[in-house]
Amino acid sequence: MRAIGNPVIEDLLPASPEQLLSIEMPAARAAWNIIADRLPFCVIPGNHDYDHLWTDHEFPAEIGGGIKGNKVEGIGGLQVSGLANWTNIFGASSPFFDGKAWYVSFHDEGCSSAQIFSAGGYRFLHLGLEMCPNEETLAWADGVINAYPGLPTIVSIHEFLNEEGERASIVYLDMTLRDSRRFGPARLWERFISRHDQILMTLNGHFHGVRHRIDLNQHGHKVYQFLVNYQGRKQSLKDTGSSARVIDGIGDGWLRLLRFDLAAAMPTLYLRAYSTHYKGFAPDLPRYAEWYGKEHPGMPAEEFLRLDDIAFDLEDFRQRFGPPGAAADP
Repeated sequence: MRAIGNPVIEDLLPASPEQLLSIEMPAARAAWNIIADRLPFCVIPGNHDYDHLWTDHEFPAEIGGGIKGNKVEGIGGLQVSGLANWTNIFGASSPFFDGKAWYVSFHDEGCSSAQIFSAGGYRFLHLGLEMCPNEETLAWADGVINAYPGLPTIVSIHEFLNEEGERASIVYLDMTLRDSRRFGPARLWERFISRHDQILMTLNGHFHGVRHRIDLNQHGHKVYQFLVNYQGRKQSLKDTGSSARVIDGIGDGWLRLLRFDLAAAMPTLYLRAYSTHYKGFAPDLPRYAEWYGKEHPGMPAEEFLRLDDIAFDLEDFRQRFGPPGAAADP
């Protein structure tokens, strides 16, 4: 494998190792310190977290490539490697996780990890997987599930469901092109997600916008899959009148809230989006669809709003996991 120059990427993402060490990493640590020792949590690495980004010589950038509307086109075949900086902050030996009873397992220095938490009369297992994991990582994840059988399980991974509701990689950042041992979204579903009946839900980002789909696993039970990524939102910057060139990373303070009502006659999952900047939920903002609807061009405003304000009946939850208290902590 050989790296080549890529003027498109160098223009979009100018490298600055000094700012990474002096600004970005300290800011990340300070942000997560807000909830450290208060809540169990997990952080998983995505493509922006790797130490190295380069262009594969077999997939050079195209003339005129770059950001086209809401899409990135013709920027070549990108590859990433190394997570030393990331594990320095979020690895298994970091103060965030070292010695925490709820941090029950990890793999590859914490690039993938497992947590246990209790809520609503149930114990939940959470698995955070490295982007595009290999067989060794999935064998570790198999072992964690076997060690905690029957717990409703949530899997978080950077890349899984895209903005069209498909399980597919971004063409220019497909980590399987150079490493066939890795499992992209479609193969990950077949090899791991659909195979384990206790996996209830997947969460991912990477692609801009929000989307969901529900499929039956190999045991005939529903798996709820959610894309949630607000990083492209920057209305707050426009509100200031600034003409600064910002590609991503503002997000307007939006975060996804998941609320489980597991005591109801029909267990229900409620999804809502809340902005810490605008101090309101999506339906509270009259211009919500106008501001962010470009994430899903052509989608009616009402349908777009429902993506961030919706409820799901978990019809088979009790059949799979029993009544409240069945698997709770003593």
